[in-house]
Amino acid sequence: MRRGDLVTVAVQGDFGKPRPAVVVQSDWLAGSESTLLCLVTSELRDAPLIRLTLEPSAFNGLLRRSQVMADKIVAVRRDRCSPPIGRLADDELISLDRILALVLGLID
Repeated sequence: MRRGDLVTVAVQGDFGKPRPAVVVQSDWLAGSESTLLCLVTSELRDAPLIRLTLEPSAFNGLLRRSQVMADKIVAVRRDRCSPPIGRLADDELISLDRILALVLGLID
């Protein structure tokens, strides 16, 4: 599992149904027992500052138009994640990095 991979996970709480998620944790922390993920939804919203829209493709493994919810970052044990179902394209990962910088207050 690498940064930018899409996996399937079911987290506890309000967003608990099985859903895709993007690995956003640094590959330098690959030995840790958990990883940081941004959850993905097919419920689209007009929120480009906090959501990255993805079109389905064979490369990313998504079945419908979806959005990465950069405001929904969760830590999950690696063994609760599926093997990667796909991957973000390089330009999508760069866009997600910019959104995460805004969400996390790194560019206030």
